[in-house]
Amino acid sequence: MSEFLLILIGFFILVANIIGFIVYTKKKNLYFVALTILLLAASFGGLGGLLAIIVIRDAFAIFYGLQVGHYLLINSVIIFIVAILVTVIKKVNNSNV
Repeated sequence: MSEFLLILIGFFILVANIIGFIVYTKKKNLYFVALTILLLAASFGGLGGLLAIIVIRDAFAIFYGLQVGHYLLINSVIIFIVAILVTVIKKVNNSNV
């Protein structure tokens, strides 16, 4: 059972990052990608909790959904920090030219 849930966590993280990449290719804005993954964290967290309740059939399985959301929140924060670093590096390079 735990292998299934770990595979599901990996699948949700992979899908969120692929959707973020697709959004980046269309919008060319890292901040918007971070916001998209942040919103996906809430929706995938709820979906993961629902799937865990269906599979495990226990009320405490909702905490699995919170764990999925937590990993995606960390992923969103990392992308947001990268976006800030890219913005700072661009401003430093533009001021030196």
